[in-house]
Amino acid sequence: MGYCILAIGVLIFPSVEARGQATTAPKSGDSQSQKKDAEVSPSNTPPGEGSKASSATSKEEPSSTSPAKVDAAAAKPFDFWSSKNLTGDWGGLRNKLKDDGVTVDLFLNQQFQQNFHGGLRVHDAQQLSGSYDLDIALDFGKLGLWKDAGFFMRAGKGTWTDGLNPKRVEALMNVNADAGGNHVISVEKWWYWQKFLDKKIELRLGMLTTNKDLFDVGAYANHEDKDFLNRGSIRDMTIPHRTGLGGFVKFQPIDWFYFQMAGVDAQSLPRRTGFDTAFHRQALFVGLWEMGVTPKWSSAKGPMPGNLRLGWWYDPNSKPLFTDTLGGRRLAGTKASDSGYYLGADQMVWKENDDAKDTQGLGVYARYGHAHADSNKITDYWAVGMSYKGLIPTRDQDVTAFGVAQSILSERYGDEIHPFADRETVYEWYYSYQLTPCIIISPDFQVVENPGGDRIAHDAIIGGVRVRIIF
Repeated sequence: MGYCILAIGVLIFPSVEARGQATTAPKSGDSQSQKKDAEVSPSNTPPGEGSKASSATSKEEPSSTSPAKVDAAAAKPFDFWSSKNLTGDWGGLRNKLKDDGVTVDLFLNQQFQQNFHGGLRVHDAQQLSGSYDLDIALDFGKLGLWKDAGFFMRAGKGTWTDGLNPKRVEALMNVNADAGGNHVISVEKWWYWQKFLDKKIELRLGMLTTNKDLFDVGAYANHEDKDFLNRGSIRDMTIPHRTGLGGFVKFQPIDWFYFQMAGVDAQSLPRRTGFDTAFHRQALFVGLWEMGVTPKWSSAKGPMPGNLRLGWWYDPNSKPLFTDTLGGRRLAGTKASDSGYYLGADQMVWKENDDAKDTQGLGVYARYGHAHADSNKITDYWAVGMSYKGLIPTRDQDVTAFGVAQSILSERYGDEIHPFADRETVYEWYYSYQLTPCIIISPDFQVVENPGGDRIAHDAIIGGVRVRIIF
């Protein structure tokens, strides 16, 4: 980390000095270009468009490999304050590779959190944690192989420390969803994708992650690196999300309706290839199904996109039934399989400008999920919130958001195992400040009522900051 910080400092300070010495005002066209670039950030894309902005299956851009364009890109000097990547465009090579169908992205996420009150302890209750992601995407159409197909791989994933939650708060909904322990590098996920029938059918095969990428994907509360930091704020806690080998199919016959389903290895283990569980043990796969509509409300300033979805799931893994064993004198039963359902909604309700590409405005979201009480500790979950992009004048790319999420514990768990079991509620606020298009700083504040779902636990107050750097 020290070397990363030193390298960033070397890049920042010469740029700041050069900016201070500049005497020529930037052209209005440059300002508009910078604004346009920032508006397609996946973290703030309205519902119905988020997956298109961040997916490897997005609409192809016109290919251009002319020497004149490459030379022009290479001649463009690096500007720290407007560049979308901290390492620039590599002398034009980055844009050349993208035009030819190869995209390489590196992200660094760093968080600092402090428990100010309640939880397990407040003494020595601060923690640094973080992660990095190295993504490689191939567009086979631009590479001259075949159209509407490609390959995506998170070729490098690393995390450091377990974060604040395990030893200082012990909440059911982790106060830092990005914290993943000390792991130097692993290949987190990969898949081959292809679209058929005029892009109405999409197929993915590989190491899939069901949350954030595929199911119950939200426009305003979806990813801990860009949206809320608490796991409960971005994820339905009743859905058995997995990362494992599997297949995914999405059918979208018309613009406003879709149906999708997936089967993912139910016994997959973190940071493993998955072949040792998907093909060398029982053939058990978690099944997920989702159908949704993507309405666009009309307004005086243009359409406001939304998403309404209904999903259900099946988990073949056996689970122990909550049973008071009376100190070992009574045997606990097991449940052979499990199922549940969920609902989700996102909707833009206020739009600032009539520019169709301008996403400034207010969006709201809601989630609900249910699982059986006999074997699931969390039987009901709900979340609501709002997100405003460009709330502060002149800060058009900043995001202000507030959300509430609650996990309700199983009554049977309370009757048989833990008499003080009740529910856990989190109130979270964050502000995403775009220092530059490639450096985003986000203060985050959380209040966790009844950490662990224990009605006698001390409510926790947590503050922190997240820094995301796009290299």
